[in-house]
Amino acid sequence: MSQIPDERIAAILAKKEDLGTAMASADLDPQDFVRLSKEYAEIEPIAEAAAEVRRLRDEKASLKEMAADNDAEMRAMAEEELHAIEKQLPKAERDLAVRLLPKDDADDKPAMLEVRAGTGGDEAALFAGDLLRMYQRFAEEQGWKVELISASQSDQGGYKEAVASVQGKGVFAKLKFESGVHRVQRVPATESGGRIHTSAATVAVLPEAEEVDVQIDEKDLRIDVFRASGPGGQSVNTTDSAVRITHVPTGIVVSQQDEKSQHKNKAKAMKVLRTRLYEHERAIADAERSGARKSMVGSGDRSERIRTYNFPQGRVTDHRINVTLHKLDAILEGPGLGELVEALISEDEAERLASLEEA
Repeated sequence: MSQIPDERIAAILAKKEDLGTAMASADLDPQDFVRLSKEYAEIEPIAEAAAEVRRLRDEKASLKEMAADNDAEMRAMAEEELHAIEKQLPKAERDLAVRLLPKDDADDKPAMLEVRAGTGGDEAALFAGDLLRMYQRFAEEQGWKVELISASQSDQGGYKEAVASVQGKGVFAKLKFESGVHRVQRVPATESGGRIHTSAATVAVLPEAEEVDVQIDEKDLRIDVFRASGPGGQSVNTTDSAVRITHVPTGIVVSQQDEKSQHKNKAKAMKVLRTRLYEHERAIADAERSGARKSMVGSGDRSERIRTYNFPQGRVTDHRINVTLHKLDAILEGPGLGELVEALISEDEAERLASLEEA
């Protein structure tokens, strides 16, 4: 990793100081104060990391001078402290470099989480339910709020598919690497012979878009209403409350029937449509920027097998980073998932740092 120049560090610290001075101005317009506050909040953690690098570099320079002293005791003490500083400095410099990496604009957004049963019938639906509960519990640990937008339950109690909105700080940044095929190996509850089956569920995590992110022209929408139906096609509503919205230019279709009110179903369907259109536009932009970088943690493509949950051996393996954790229960309960999430984020940061070095 190339060293960040002292001049760059000085510029970061000077910008933080300038922003602080500007915010303290008595005749500052409220809108300008909001803008400056946002800029200050963004640069503050970067400036803290920069100040730590500067402190360690200054100490290293001072200790090198002391290590050249004629006094043997002074020299020994300086060399011991210098050894400690030389161990701390690379970590501090990497931390600063990570904070200076280009940020994904969607990282701070809430997310739309979609879980769908794949191959494996009822067992796949049960596993989809396990995954949804895992994310709900993980969200609780993070202090996030989860709202189930729509769900189609299976006869055995799992989910054929479920869509949830996850609100909170840094949701998409932490969940975005969960997109892909999750595979489970276990003996199904319905299997009398005790044979291990392999099933799969698909997870998609999309940054949730606000109205300002995506402009939708009403003329581009085809809206159909129909009667909501339950399992086996039986009618569960006597009015045409279910809504299907088609975005004609892209062909994206969203259906919503969980609410009894047509108005509420339309609002939820529009929320999902806005998010899918936002992701559609992001995918096009990524492709235009030199063919969408595929990092070690994968492309996020939902057709890509990313993780295996092996119940007989009590282990979870993430195939993108070759990490196996023998704590399946803790991961499915939610708290243990954090270790995998942090490993994926670290791998992504390392890959992006490496790509900057090569550029």
